[in-house]
Amino acid sequence: MGTKQVTVQRFSRISSKSFEEVLAGLARLVGHPDLRAFGRDISAAKTYPDVEKIVTAAIGSSGFMEFAHYDLGEILRKELGDQAPRCVRLVIGNPLIMKQMVEHVPDAGSYAPVTILVDERPDGVHLSYDTMVGYLAPYGNAAAKKVAQELDAKVEALLAAATG
Repeated sequence: MGTKQVTVQRFSRISSKSFEEVLAGLARLVGHPDLRAFGRDISAAKTYPDVEKIVTAAIGSSGFMEFAHYDLGEILRKELGDQAPRCVRLVIGNPLIMKQMVEHVPDAGSYAPVTILVDERPDGVHLSYDTMVGYLAPYGNAAAKKVAQELDAKVEALLAAATG
């Protein structure tokens, strides 16, 4: 047994758009497959090219699909009412990118798919993302780092497009 120190690098972007506009922008760019059907299709796939076709059909124009959507603000509103800030955690990813990282660093599976936090603050709507490069840096694998850098660039482009 051992412990590995992982330093989180958080990328953040602040938008002057409304919370609803930012979420709608993300929703337009990220695929929203029926996850049960997606899982069945992946299980039934006979070859990796079949898996690629299934994933390609599921992802949005950003190259990502949504795995989960948590409305954290709903919990806050139970205590604070309508004064509570809105806050949503999105879990997004692309299984093909995850595969590329896990081939080089199995622990990468602990960090993918990734989380985007969208929350309202007095200065605007914040979009935050903990970079994959930060998570994988301690493993010292150049091939995984390259994939992580490409993933981070895609996520940052998604956040820019959603807030643009």
